[in-house]
Amino acid sequence: MSKNQRIVLIALLAAQAVIISLIERAIPFPFAIAPGAKLGLANIITCIALYTLTTKDACKVVIIRLILATLLGGTISTFMYSGAGAIVSFFGMWMVKKLGPSRISLIGVSVTGAILHNFGQLVVASWIAKTWTVLLYLPVLSFIGLLSGIAIGILANYLLTHVEKLHYYYIQKQGNDIV
Repeated sequence: MSKNQRIVLIALLAAQAVIISLIERAIPFPFAIAPGAKLGLANIITCIALYTLTTKDACKVVIIRLILATLLGGTISTFMYSGAGAIVSFFGMWMVKKLGPSRISLIGVSVTGAILHNFGQLVVASWIAKTWTVLLYLPVLSFIGLLSGIAIGILANYLLTHVEKLHYYYIQKQGNDIV
């Protein structure tokens, strides 16, 4: 992959993640038992980036999404919570992914990211509130994170499988057109 192709792929994935973030922000809270919980749909793109790009480039996708989504409709507190969640989540997903596909699937990586994202956000909330009792909300958010992480992992796995098939089809078709 050339440098230009790599930059375009990073930009496309970041743009998709920003759009998904903005759409998800417009959706009312889907979980009555967990106020503030979200599905984490932009994590689909993070998973795809982790499995298709280098770690450095995948990190760029996450940082670009974080900054642009905040600029397009967030606040400083949104940036703090999302930033903490994204950093802890990305690092954890990267570490778990390094265990290898024989030990953990994309779904497991996604679940790890969902739970750690909640943990990162609650750490910031406890710092702002100046009390660690905020972390008592972690079991509820972890359960929601488990469910959404499984769903996001399944969806990301499906997309990765089919994007590879589309890419192969495109390359094969291009080759036939050239001949």
